[in-house]
Amino acid sequence: MCWPGYRTYKVRGKVWLYPGKEANWHFVTLPKKQSAQIKERFEGFKRSWGSLPVRITIGKTAWNTSIFPDKKAEAYLLPIKADARKKEKIRAGDSIALVLEVRA
Repeated sequence: MCWPGYRTYKVRGKVWLYPGKEANWHFVTLPKKQSAQIKERFEGFKRSWGSLPVRITIGKTAWNTSIFPDKKAEAYLLPIKADARKKEKIRAGDSIALVLEVRA
């Protein structure tokens, strides 16, 4: 199934810092509705820990990564790599818009 928009999602979310003394991992929790749709559409493509390969675009910065299911949030978590945060001037607490394309 490859009609336009099938693999691509526009997402808005708040960046949060993984808790801990020396935490340096930044994440965005995808909305539950989009997470449920992604899970339903791409269940057969999940990898280790239930992850799915994705391509992320924030502003002018794009990279390949994976999203990870979080049972407590009932949604996928997206790690925001340091290089992208620096280029796009993103900090914990910022609300950001991004484009997520599932690469399954």
